[in-house]
Formats: sequence, structure tokens, C-alpha cells
Amino acid sequence: MVQDILLIVAAYAAGSLSSAIIISKLLALPDPRSQGSGNPGATNMLRIGGKKAAAFTLLGDFFKGVLPVLFARTLGTGFEIQLLVALAAFLGHLYPLFFGFKGGKGIATALGVFIALSPKVALACLIIWLGVYRWKKVSSLAGLSATGAAPLIAWLLTHSAAFTLFASVLALLIFWRHRNNLRNLFAGTEH
Repeated sequence: MVQDILLIVAAYAAGSLSSAIIISKLLALPDPRSQGSGNPGATNMLRIGGKKAAAFTLLGDFFKGVLPVLFARTLGTGFEIQLLVALAAFLGHLYPLFFGFKGGKGIATALGVFIALSPKVALACLIIWLGVYRWKKVSSLAGLSATGAAPLIAWLLTHSAAFTLFASVLALLIFWRHRNNLRNLFAGTEH
């Protein structure tokens, strides 16, 4: 029980490390929260720092979703605790303790936790993301499409009620974090 609580707290702390802010400091770039869209995520880092900054941010956000879950698994935790660890890492990314609870929108970190929990679910979501992005060339639409499909994919591929609930919670949080993007998409003004 104590180990499980420590894993969840550590996952939240790991998720709270903002890759975009750390990368921007390392590459002497402006704070992403004050530039472009104001979002500390890979897409905004692409705008303000180029491909290298975006790639490092994407990898950082992805791995802070993957590593806590894999670490919990190596300690022999059950799947439900792994789901809580994944949720904690994801919430740390969205609402980071170290950066005034103002974090990213969660797509890369969600992919990371899905890869760690179920590679087949992650692959199906990634295929949807790639297909929508190739079709419309809008990152937010691709991410929202993949996220919106995640609960159904989780159910169809795993038949796990807990995992489907987890995917639904992540989808709701991601849609909430993308509410401005959704307004822009409906208005036809999304970049």
C-alpha cells in the first residue's frame, strides 16, 4: 500500500517536469508559455524553436508517461495501480506542481502511458492520429480524433472496464485542455 502511494506521488512529480520549459531553457529559447499559443507542448515548441526543440519536447513528454508505468510494473504492481500511476503522470503533465499547475495539453504523455499499458491500443490511436493529420494537416484535430476514439479502442482490444474508464478520463481531460482548439476548429480558424 505504501509502495503504491509512493509510486503514484513519484509519477505525478515526474509528470510535473515540463519538457518544453526545460528544453527552452537548455536551448536558450523563450519560455513557451509566453510565445505562440502559450502552450508548453511540442507543437508550440515547433513554432518557437524549430524541429529539434519540438522533437526533444515530444520525447520528454512521451517518456514521462512511459517510464513511471514501466517502473511500477517492474515492482510487480497490479494493473489497476499501473492505471493510477499512469493517471498521476498524465495529471502531472497537465497540472505540473513545479510550474504553477499550468502544463501542456497531454497528447504525447497520453501516448506514452498508452504504450506502457497496452501497445496495441497505443498503435491503433497512433494510426488514427497519423491518418487524420495526413488528411487535414491539423495537429489538434488529429490528437482529438485519436483521443476520442481511445475509449472505444481500449474496450474493443482489451475488454477491460478499468482500462476503458481510464481512457475515457484521459479523453475528457484532453478535450477540456483543448477547449480553445475545439472552438477554433468549429469556427474554421484552427492553425
